Amino acid sequence: MKRIIIEADKCSGCKNCSIACMQAHTSGSTVYSLDLTDQWLESRNTILLDSEKNYVPLFCRHCDDPECVKSCMSGAIAKDPSTGHVRYDSTRCGQCFMCVIDCPYGVLKPHRVSSSCVVRCDFCMNHDEDPSCVKMCPTKAIYVKEV
Repeated sequence: MKRIIIEADKCSGCKNCSIACMQAHTSGSTVYSLDLTDQWLESRNTILLDSEKNYVPLFCRHCDDPECVKSCMSGAIAKDPSTGHVRYDSTRCGQCFMCVIDCPYGVLKPHRVSSSCVVRCDFCMNHDEDPSCVKMCPTKAIYVKEV
């Protein structure tokens, strides 16, 4: 199964990954036509700074034994046995946000405007082979690897 691997020491903090993620989840837009003031537009990953001012890329790990799946009472979050990726079905979501609370990496979040669904990585499964964030990383701090 494919996973996004992170080498934080290579991250330059450019946030190309976040922009690429937003573009991949907005129909009919390009990186140049994204309206970054649109509050409905959200990235499924982020880059933070640690206490020593080093960049820390945060991405869904699509864990082997995901806490988000175990805590989802409605079955909206499930692990795909064939790909190993964690899937989210917003139509089944009960909006309890236990998955957000239980994610050990802190990458799941309620949608900032509607708060009616969870924003989480879908590995760009409806798009190209590799996730958009990976393709746009100029330093190769994130990459896909078969594990």
